[in-house]
Amino acid sequence: MRKILVLGGTRFFGKRLVQKLIENGDKVTIATRGETKDSFGNSVNRLKVDRFNRRSMERAFDDETWDVIYDQICFSPDDARDALEIFEGKVKKYVLTSTLSVYPFDEKALKVEKDFDPFVYDLEDGRKEDFEYGEGKRLAEAVLLQEATFPVVAPRPPIVLGLDDYTERLQYYVRKILSDEVIGIDDSDTKLSFVEAGDLAEFLFWVGFQNLNGPVNTSAPDQITLGEMIKVIEKKIGKKGKVEQPKMKSESSPMNFPVSIYQDVSMAKAAGYEFMPLSQWFEPLIEQIVEQELKVSTKGS
Repeated sequence: MRKILVLGGTRFFGKRLVQKLIENGDKVTIATRGETKDSFGNSVNRLKVDRFNRRSMERAFDDETWDVIYDQICFSPDDARDALEIFEGKVKKYVLTSTLSVYPFDEKALKVEKDFDPFVYDLEDGRKEDFEYGEGKRLAEAVLLQEATFPVVAPRPPIVLGLDDYTERLQYYVRKILSDEVIGIDDSDTKLSFVEAGDLAEFLFWVGFQNLNGPVNTSAPDQITLGEMIKVIEKKIGKKGKVEQPKMKSESSPMNFPVSIYQDVSMAKAAGYEFMPLSQWFEPLIEQIVEQELKVSTKGS
């Protein structure tokens, strides 16, 4: 029986990962602030810890050893350095959930792992409030991959989608079309990567058994433009949306990226994992969200 620690893991794809670990028969400990209830019952151990406080981390993990640690809530170089020092000699594999946002938003739309190389990135100190999100994640990767003595893999998911996405990004577009409100998009031809929440959880579970090290892209192998996404939603609702270029930042919609950006996932495929294409799950997910939103609006009327 493996001993697994999940830092985070009580919502969205982290919740799905924990469930997979439980079903596999692993001894799972989830470490959070204890602010989000979970449905795991007696199947997990729970530790209350402030991930962003060094002393809290030291007290929580003083004597334990782990086969795999999944870190869903590492956002800065200081978070990463706390981890590598506290878990020194206590973990066989460390899985840092990173992000597509480590890549530059430039004219090169298709991103391969070497487009951001954390092994040579200059290190800095600081907590998450000291950096914008992408830079904090770049530095977290760099600290762990340059300095950790234990194996580290850094999956880089793009936008993660699912019916229970707490950010409600797709729900935003559905609601705007249903209510005849303007959707702020600069360029409908902007093309993006997505990954389905269950698929990402499956990959994270899988990678805990592999010898992969370093960064790895984790998205559907195909992409979709914002305009195509709007058309799918319009089709499922049976109603046209109002799309306009935003005049100010507050009018911009979620996922209104400045340029196209999507991932090459040949590294994951070569290692033995194939992500589900958008054609398999994107439209059914939109349909579920539309049905959900229509039920809510019917109840409120």
